[in-house]
Amino acid sequence: MSTTKKMLAITASATLMLGLAACSSEREETPASTGTGGAAAASDAMIGIAMPTRSLERWNNDGTHLEKLLKDAGYQTSLQYADNKVEEQIKQIENMVNQGAKILVVAAIDGEALAPALDAAAAAGIDVIAYDRLINGTDAIDYYATFDNEKVGNLQGEFIVEQLGLEGTDETFNLEPFAGSPDDNNARFFFKGAWDVLTPYVEDGTLVVPSGKAPASLDEWTTIGIQGWESAKAQAEMDNRLNSFYTGDEKVDVVLSPNDSLALGIESSLEAAGYEPGNDWPLVTGQDADQANVQNMLADKQAMTVWKDTRTLGDQVAKMVDQMLKGEEVEVNDTETYDNGKKVVPSYLLPPQVVTKDTVESALVESGFYEASDLGL
Repeated sequence: MSTTKKMLAITASATLMLGLAACSSEREETPASTGTGGAAAASDAMIGIAMPTRSLERWNNDGTHLEKLLKDAGYQTSLQYADNKVEEQIKQIENMVNQGAKILVVAAIDGEALAPALDAAAAAGIDVIAYDRLINGTDAIDYYATFDNEKVGNLQGEFIVEQLGLEGTDETFNLEPFAGSPDDNNARFFFKGAWDVLTPYVEDGTLVVPSGKAPASLDEWTTIGIQGWESAKAQAEMDNRLNSFYTGDEKVDVVLSPNDSLALGIESSLEAAGYEPGNDWPLVTGQDADQANVQNMLADKQAMTVWKDTRTLGDQVAKMVDQMLKGEEVEVNDTETYDNGKKVVPSYLLPPQVVTKDTVESALVESGFYEASDLGL
């Protein structure tokens, strides 16, 4: 590959699309310590990209977008999906190390399980960027790039408060809260952000949880977590709650769903139980702007989704890869929040945004994230 091919397109894209003020974190390693031989050898560098699964739309989009950016810039890549199997992801990372990767970009399935494999990568002089999900228990993580995950939950909680008019009301509403996969570090931040907003209304009785599945403290969030973010498991859990706690005239008014995959299962359960959009359908939250969920929003089966434009995450990670390989300052904007148990990982946080039925076209179509025809518009 040409050694003069640069990352100008990526840098320009990231500059245009990322509006957060950023600071910089100086690399501790020199270019030689990463084994790249400096900028002259950049186009010979192989970047390993480890993604969790193809079964969720967003990871397909993330992996494909990042790989294209890096290939267009002249880098070699190895993009692997692990089918949500931790052992498979560990093997894939080990293979990337053996293939001579210079940098690993890892979206972990289990944020606690990858430390030994990544410690081995660090020992081989390979740098690591944690992609979207923080990886815990290892010093081997150089940087973390993600969206402001606690803000995602804040937006969901604030939307519920606003839409139900909870501030100062004498009414009560039945809430069923869900949390994400217990092995995903992000799930805790999503839940914390939402629960910090909603807890006062649970404590004063404005929000009632008939199932009793309201964690007494943040530390208990995993008790309502849905393993693997699986739609089918969320549907089964919602079925159980409806069948056990809504046998009379009681109706669910609102469901806190941390992402679209869970929302899809919850919405299937509600439909099977006889709830009707436009009549007694609960307010259901989500995250990711998955196509099926956007279509459900248009059909009044989901009230909102928190959109994280993962194209901007890919842009930023590609920019960070380039900076790392060239021994330049790596752009971050948070050096305090993300402690993985071994170190506070320098991070770049991107802003999420709320999308509703009324803003689908302006946010998702006009930005090019979807074609109007994809959504039946």
